[in-house]
Amino acid sequence: MRDPTDTRALAAGYATSHRLYEYGGVTLGSVCGLWLAWRMANGPGLALGSAVMAIVLGMLLADITSGTVHWMFDTWGTVRTPVVGALAIRTFREHHVDEKAMLQHDFVETNGHNAALSVILSGIGLYASSTFTQVYLITGAIFIAMTSQIHKWAHMDRPPILVRVLQKLRVILSPVHHHAHHVAPHTRNYCITTGWLDTPLRVLRVWEALEWTISRATGAKPRL
Repeated sequence: MRDPTDTRALAAGYATSHRLYEYGGVTLGSVCGLWLAWRMANGPGLALGSAVMAIVLGMLLADITSGTVHWMFDTWGTVRTPVVGALAIRTFREHHVDEKAMLQHDFVETNGHNAALSVILSGIGLYASSTFTQVYLITGAIFIAMTSQIHKWAHMDRPPILVRVLQKLRVILSPVHHHAHHVAPHTRNYCITTGWLDTPLRVLRVWEALEWTISRATGAKPRL
């Protein structure tokens, strides 16, 4: 059975339990991130060149993570899929029915899920002994936590001025770049943090290769 295509029906799937999970995600993500930042502030320093490299690598990690998650939930499963259907697929389906619907989401609904995911990286960072690794992981954690907010800004008609500057510089996802994803058949530009990796992923046909492999191995069909 296909997913509902009515925005109200999809929005109605936003359960109280999901809201509580998002509150927990924001809280735990903030605590872990601040704890890692405190450890870094009291640890050995890092040369500027190394710090820049770690930051760029962390941003790339966030970008490929956003692209993989976006591709996965756009391509496989339905809102009825156990656990992830209500937790994640529903929001992606709602977004494709009405790409402006997310502008009505408050801070917690926009960022709670990704803040929870950021705990994985910041948690690993707490056990890392290398400052380079810590900078890499906290950058990845911050940009993963901000991915939905960055995505939301890309759909705003008038985002904050600093955001518009960062978009124009392609430091974060730009509206023009992301628009390509909302053109049928919606199978390109899945990365929604910086969008830097969309071109190499498209040239190498990574998503198509993954879809072919999964279909051959399982018999599942994408985008049903």
